[in-house]
Amino acid sequence: MRIATWNVNSVNARLETVLKWFEAAQPDVACLQEIKCVDEKFPAEPFERLGYNLAIHGQKTYNGVALLSKTPLEDVRRGLPDGEGDDHARYVEAVVSGRTPVRVASIYLPNGNPVATEKFAYKLAWMGRLRRHAQELLALEEPLVLTGDFNVIPEPRDAEFPANWADDALFQPQSREAFRALKYLGLTDAYLEADGAPGAYTFWDYQAGAWQRNNGIRIDHALLSPQAADLLTGVSIHRDVRSWDKPSDHVPFVIELDV
Repeated sequence: MRIATWNVNSVNARLETVLKWFEAAQPDVACLQEIKCVDEKFPAEPFERLGYNLAIHGQKTYNGVALLSKTPLEDVRRGLPDGEGDDHARYVEAVVSGRTPVRVASIYLPNGNPVATEKFAYKLAWMGRLRRHAQELLALEEPLVLTGDFNVIPEPRDAEFPANWADDALFQPQSREAFRALKYLGLTDAYLEADGAPGAYTFWDYQAGAWQRNNGIRIDHALLSPQAADLLTGVSIHRDVRSWDKPSDHVPFVIELDV
């Protein structure tokens, strides 16, 4: 089972590019972030034509996540628990049916900038909610994949120029500590487990020639329960997609499970 995550930065604006990659890569499951549309405006038909079942949690103009699977999706959940008053569409979860069912979540974690504002406090609170929910899911003792745009640079090795991010919410000690706390529940970072080579970036900003200078960061992650980690056979970052016409600033990250 190939499970992809990709922040597409508006699925309708980049539909041609997104479909081009889907047709070539043929992921079994895909988690999309920043679809930037309400459910009714998601371009379901071309994905259904490719054989995908859809679970959408959209939002007008901002945010929005989607889960696409070539097998039926069951037990769909939209949004994290304890979300009273939170109208951001940042989380969708479902069980991907098959010989070995796998619970998968598509996550778009808050950016949190500027740091000295309520946006950073919201980021940390959201990460706390995610950790509590992950703890409950781990108690189910099933294959679990939490994947998406976490908006966290875990370590200096995950940035080409770490000093450039010193004041950014993605690299603050509190953000990194919250990410570690999530992993310490017993989750495995799929990239570090299967590869781990430095310079494996998933995001390059549109500004200041970041792509041309390889000024990238690794912020798109897949965290696996012990049951999923035992099934992990490989990972790949499709960095060439960043050079395509009208690209997202993120590229697809794919994990492979032996199920």
